[in-house]
Parts: sequence; structure tokens; C-alpha cells
Amino acid sequence: MAPTIVPRLFLNDAENLVAFIKKVFGATGDFRSDRPTWLTLGDSAIMVSDTSFREPTAAFLYVYVDDADATYGVAMQAGARSIEAPLDTPYGDRRCMIEDNWGNTWQIATHR
Repeated sequence: MAPTIVPRLFLNDAENLVAFIKKVFGATGDFRSDRPTWLTLGDSAIMVSDTSFREPTAAFLYVYVDDADATYGVAMQAGARSIEAPLDTPYGDRRCMIEDNWGNTWQIATHR
């Protein structure tokens, strides 16, 4: 069964965003130019589409990973811009924040 809510991103150069998400977050799925690309991240999913039918939209996504520091490092190597270096929050998450080259903001966290 598919998740109840699936974020969908519309942007230019969807193929490269798909590659970024796969590299940084370990998502699975293959780019599709003829329909939305469905990527699986853990128990969640995200759809990515080129802007042939809709205007580009930026998203703000909170993603749990096994190691926020390591994921932050991979994101930086993949060309992301740092908004917030990894830090410990009062609510128990080790969290950082990046912006990808498509204008999406990703808060990356590990719950401790």
C-alpha cells in the first residue's frame, strides 16, 4: 500500500535532482521522463517531476536518517548549500539544514 501522503516536487532538471536524492539519502527508484519518478526513502516516498505540466515549486522537507552528520557531508560533496551545520536540538534530534541546487530545503535529522 502506498503512503497516505507523498510529497511531489516539480522542477527543472528533475533527472539531476533524482540523482542527488539517491546519492545523499540512499533513495531507490529510477528516473522516468514519461511520468513522475517515484523514489522510496525508508518507509516513505517522494515523487519528482519535470516542469512540463506545472510551474516549479520549492519544498521544505524534514528527513530522518541514520547519521545526520554523515548525510550532511554527502550533501555538501553533492553540491548542496549549508543553511545550518549539524547541531543537537532540545527535543532530541541531531539536525542540520541544507538547500539543494533546485531551491528545496532539507532538514536532515537523526533522533537520539
